Amino acid sequence: MSQGQAGQNQLIVSVSGIRGIIGRDLTPEIACRFGAAHGTFLQGGSVVVSRDGRPSGDMLRRAVIAGLQSTGCNVQDIDVAPTPTCGFAVKSLQAAGGIQVTASHNPAEWNGLKLFGATGEVLTAAHGKQVAEMFASGAFQRRGWDQLGKVHDARGAERLHQARVLELVDGARLRQRHFRVFLDANGGSGGVLGSSLLEAFGCTVIGQGCTADGHFLHTPEPTAENLRDVCPLVKQHETAIGFVLDPDADRLALIDERGRYIGEELTLALAVQYRLQQEPGPVVVNMSTSRVVEDIAARANSICHRSAVGEANVVEKMREVGATIGGEGNGGVIDRRVGGVRDPFIGMGLILSLMAETGRPLSELADALPTYHIQKDKYPVPAERLPELFAVLERQFPEAKVNRLDGLRLDWADRWLHVRPSNTEPIVRVIAEAPQAADAMRLCQEVGRLLG
Repeated sequence: MSQGQAGQNQLIVSVSGIRGIIGRDLTPEIACRFGAAHGTFLQGGSVVVSRDGRPSGDMLRRAVIAGLQSTGCNVQDIDVAPTPTCGFAVKSLQAAGGIQVTASHNPAEWNGLKLFGATGEVLTAAHGKQVAEMFASGAFQRRGWDQLGKVHDARGAERLHQARVLELVDGARLRQRHFRVFLDANGGSGGVLGSSLLEAFGCTVIGQGCTADGHFLHTPEPTAENLRDVCPLVKQHETAIGFVLDPDADRLALIDERGRYIGEELTLALAVQYRLQQEPGPVVVNMSTSRVVEDIAARANSICHRSAVGEANVVEKMREVGATIGGEGNGGVIDRRVGGVRDPFIGMGLILSLMAETGRPLSELADALPTYHIQKDKYPVPAERLPELFAVLERQFPEAKVNRLDGLRLDWADRWLHVRPSNTEPIVRVIAEAPQAADAMRLCQEVGRLLG
């Protein structure tokens, strides 16, 4: 749910947490209030708090900590850390939950709060709704002076996270290859852990933006358009692969050795390919993820399941079916051996392992995958217009298979269209995929025409 309309002052409040523009929508008072809501929901206990590198993050972190303390929660403060490290720390420290201060891939003026439960996973929609309702009502469980929570310095969680990834990846094989790797952390929270992990793999790391200062060198969402100036650097530095992280380091985009943007969709595809070679089994992706993962799973005699968009939904389905691996097509690899959070660090390990074992460059591995073209558009559309839009689309494409699990998904034999409201921005996302780029673009344009 959200307050306000697109283009107006608003704080986005959803089951995923909150996001807003600093100084306009999101203030320390609001962050403190949301911290108190989460602390009330958790009913005390220990809570991990971390942040990405945005300059506003330290201010919000302190406000969140105050809100948590006011409800009697003890705080494990790990300061700057990737989002998957926050989830990992919740589990390893046996905390009741966690809060990551981040706006993910949103521009620099944004920030937000992302919530975790005791499993180290993002809160389920049901639990997230409870926190949002507590935030709205102000029904907080405040403690007296002698029952306030305490703050503990828990920095160092990244070392534990790295150690777990190293347990799951054949480091000896990777160290034999001595890969030369380009890493763009873009001033976000993943630069330190990413560089350290890659060096532990025996890689020579050419880093860019690996200091977590929040000074973005390019627009933070790691899309092809935003990485036009980054792609040539991979070839220029003669590296075998380019890894690009978003600011809170839960998404991973790939650039091949020729400087070609491989993207985020194929990040998951390649990780799934390697993981199923190790251990065939069920795979879970969301409804907006490329069907290339379905094809890879079929090749490995494995079943691919789909969930609603959102890592909490993917993880819930992974748990239900006992999935070997899962994730989202936004570059989010989820390997529950590490944790139930999108984790680019295990993603790096799986993809480098695939390159090492096959002896093939990234360009060849990508070109060998089934070819689909995916088109992603977004429109500032009020949520109340969606039911009418869905009805029109169903009438317009009566031959398509209809799925209403998450917005509206229409499936044909060789293509699909998914229209859904964003959980994190006041927009509607329109995604289509087809064997030919023109066909995927046409489907998205048709939605745009109806919205116009």
